[in-house]
Order: sequence, then C-alpha cells, then structure tokens
Amino acid sequence: MRKRGTSYDCVVLASGSPRRQQLIRQMNMKLPIRMLPTDADECTPQDWTPQRVVEQLALRKARAARGLLAAEEGGQCPLIIGADTIVALGREVLGKPESPVHAEQMLGMLQGREHSVLTGVACLGSNGSERVASRSTRVRMLSLAPDRIRRYVETGEPMDKAGAYAIQGFGAVFVDGIEGCYFNVVGLPLSLLADMLAEFGIDTV
Repeated sequence: MRKRGTSYDCVVLASGSPRRQQLIRQMNMKLPIRMLPTDADECTPQDWTPQRVVEQLALRKARAARGLLAAEEGGQCPLIIGADTIVALGREVLGKPESPVHAEQMLGMLQGREHSVLTGVACLGSNGSERVASRSTRVRMLSLAPDRIRRYVETGEPMDKAGAYAIQGFGAVFVDGIEGCYFNVVGLPLSLLADMLAEFGIDTV
C-alpha cells in the first residue's frame, strides 16, 4: 500500500548487506522494504577523492537496481537507495580485503592511528530525480600486536568489511573512540538518509 502523502509503494535498498537491512528497518518508514543486491562495477580512478568514490559507487548501485527493476513486470513505484562504505587513511582508500593476508595488512596499517569511514548514499526517485550525499566519521583504533590481528582475522569477520573490521562485531574491542555518526561506520548513516528521504516525501520516526 502506498503511504499517504508520498508517491511510492515501497523502498528498494540496492544491497545484500544484513547490516544495512537491519539499520533501514529501524527507520519506521511504514513502507515495504526490498533488498536487491547488484553487481555494479566498483572500480574507480586513482585520482578520485574518498568522498567522490563513495558517492559515485552508491549512485552506481542505485542505478543498477533501477535497471534490474525496469526488467521486471508489475506496477510498483519504488524509491531506490544505494549505499557504499570505505575506510580512508589519508587519501588511501581501503575497501574489502582480498585475502586473510590482505586483511592483516590493512589492520596493521590502521592500528594505533586515526582513520575516516565514509558512506555514500544515493536516492533515486520515480521521476528520474537523483540525490547523492555522504558522511564521514573519524575512528581511533588501539595499537594491536600482530598475533591479536591474526586471531581476529581467523574469525572470518574482516573478510567482507571495508577496512577489514566490523565496529558492530568482534572488531569493536579495537576501537578506542569515534567522532561522528556510529551508524555511518556500520554502513548506513541513518540521520543523513532520513533527511534525504524527507526530500522525496517519505517520513521516518
């Protein structure tokens, strides 16, 4: 059922992430939510800033989901959300590790230092309108001995996480503090998304 005051029947999150699914359901939109993973190209030029990387990748995912939905039959009118999260150490972008050894290398770079976690969010309206924004959070990580990093990597948790750690999981014990939005580090800045959804006539709590 279409929510009164909006032109949308549902919200499509262009992601297969259980973390993002849990977060978006906390927003109480009173619209059906559909998860739609995409295989959008995540390669970006080396000279792009971290902010541009996350915003463009979020937009690619949302547009890829729009393409998949266009091939389906049915009269639904969804609002599409794409999101992408990276870890940035200065201008160096750290995505998901390619192997356990790579994960250990990433954590070795981050330990004892501050880094930024950026999440880009893209919203696509039914009339072709697009809104893209991002949020950044500073994270301070404790100094970590190599054997502690190795034990963490052996849990398997780092392998599908940007920067090779999960602040909402076992990796929480490595985080000394943050400055900014916690949910942004998890993968979906809820206050930013709520403001963007309001521009499309969709209310949250």
